Amino acid sequence: MRALPLILAVFPSVIWAADIPVETDVSTVTLYPRGGTVIREASFDVTEGSHDLIVLDLPRNTDLGSVRVAVEGATLGAVTARQDYVPPRDDTKSAAIEAAEAEVERLEEDLRDALAEIRRIELAEEAAAARIAFLGYLGSGEGVAGMDVTTLRDLSRMIGEETLAAKVAAHEARLRAEEAERNLEDTREALQKARDALAALVPQDTPRALLAVAVEAEAAGEGRLTLTYNVAEASWGPVYDMRLERESGALTIERGAYVAQATGENWEGVALSLSTVRPSDQTDPSEIHPWRRWIEDEAQVKRQTHGAVTDLQMEPAYSESRAEGDMAEAPAPVIVADADYDGLAVTYSYPEPVTLASGADRVRVTLGELTTETEVYARAVPLADRTAFLVAGMTNETGELILPGEVMKYLDGRYVGRGFTDLVPVGAETDIAFGPIEGLRLKRQVEDREEGDRGVISRSNDLSERVRIEVENLTARAWPVRLTDRVPYTEQEDLEIDWEATPMPDTRDVDGERGILEWRFDIAPGETQVITLEQELEWPEGKVLR
Repeated sequence: MRALPLILAVFPSVIWAADIPVETDVSTVTLYPRGGTVIREASFDVTEGSHDLIVLDLPRNTDLGSVRVAVEGATLGAVTARQDYVPPRDDTKSAAIEAAEAEVERLEEDLRDALAEIRRIELAEEAAAARIAFLGYLGSGEGVAGMDVTTLRDLSRMIGEETLAAKVAAHEARLRAEEAERNLEDTREALQKARDALAALVPQDTPRALLAVAVEAEAAGEGRLTLTYNVAEASWGPVYDMRLERESGALTIERGAYVAQATGENWEGVALSLSTVRPSDQTDPSEIHPWRRWIEDEAQVKRQTHGAVTDLQMEPAYSESRAEGDMAEAPAPVIVADADYDGLAVTYSYPEPVTLASGADRVRVTLGELTTETEVYARAVPLADRTAFLVAGMTNETGELILPGEVMKYLDGRYVGRGFTDLVPVGAETDIAFGPIEGLRLKRQVEDREEGDRGVISRSNDLSERVRIEVENLTARAWPVRLTDRVPYTEQEDLEIDWEATPMPDTRDVDGERGILEWRFDIAPGETQVITLEQELEWPEGKVLR
């Protein structure tokens, strides 16, 4: 519990006797790809009359303009928000933080005691060394020469015994010091771990905002306060584990999401939902403004512009806000039916409470598993690659939207790499690659290339090229192959382009991309498939081919 009564006494001008301090807790969070909506709740006791509910636990960076208040058990009045000049809060530390601080303090005390004990042992060793030095001086003093034999014998015995005792004491002190230093390292290591454990608890010590909610109660009773507001410092992103069985073509998509927040407070045991709504993106359709065209005398235009007039120069100037609207990102595609589809977006509700520390945790939650069938084939792009790649072509018949996100890829149970998937609506087709096929070797070689002037009579230039493409199967199995290459295209009548291929491609202008060709064929083990591609370009003399 937070100790708020002290604030009532220290700041009577801010919080009066009729005010009711309220401690709220984050209960529900809905995260978007960028940002989120937070719901806080609290119970309070109220007497008959007018009161202000004082909330001091909102993070200071809360978007107070987005705060919406609901009250049960009383009539809601005005709501006052303040981010500056907020009375201090006395945050009571959690039991975990208090225990961690106590452990750090105990180990720091043990460390101080251990250092003091080592110093005492070192002093004992120094004292033994001083005794040895004194005894050595005593045995070599000037008075020794005048001693009789008996006295000299007794002195020699005493010096020997005392020296031995002093050396033994020094040796034992050194052994104790070494043992104490070894124990000291253990204490230091334990202390560092305790400090790390304390730091990992992420104490909430950030500044807070103030919210005063006016209420009117007809009778004494219990009420409930609900605060809803938006935050920018939170997000979630999809992540997938895609597992392909090569022989059957079965694809398992394990869906998850990474969630994170940096609001300045920890969320403990909240009900978490993930929405595909993007409130931070464009919410209004773009506008089209009138486009006025006019003509002027050519000489006058040249004097004004000192150059050619372009469509851009002739278009009336428009504001920066209009430019941003023209360049705004297109609206997200319509999302097809889903169990949590509300007509605009998909919402995933996580069934268990989630705890998320501010600025520290990146928590992965599981969103379930999808299965589908795919067509496995080899994708060959000899223009850029030296091997073909294994690809699973699929139509999204899972009934659920596949959102853009990071993908961890597994082939027959083995991890093969990571990638990224684009948005795949229900019913849409997509290809997912699962790494190179080292035994399908690709070669693309320009066999003949001629470029030059064809003479004064034709007054034209030309370029001809012959390309040989090879796919060699060094594996022990047959592969269906889809090979992609390209020929140039033009939109100018003066540039003539002719091309031939043997065999001819199965598809031209793949996916609407002009000049992109695709061949589809099966290749057996040990077989080599050859494709020849010839092209000729011709353009007028004085022009440069680009």
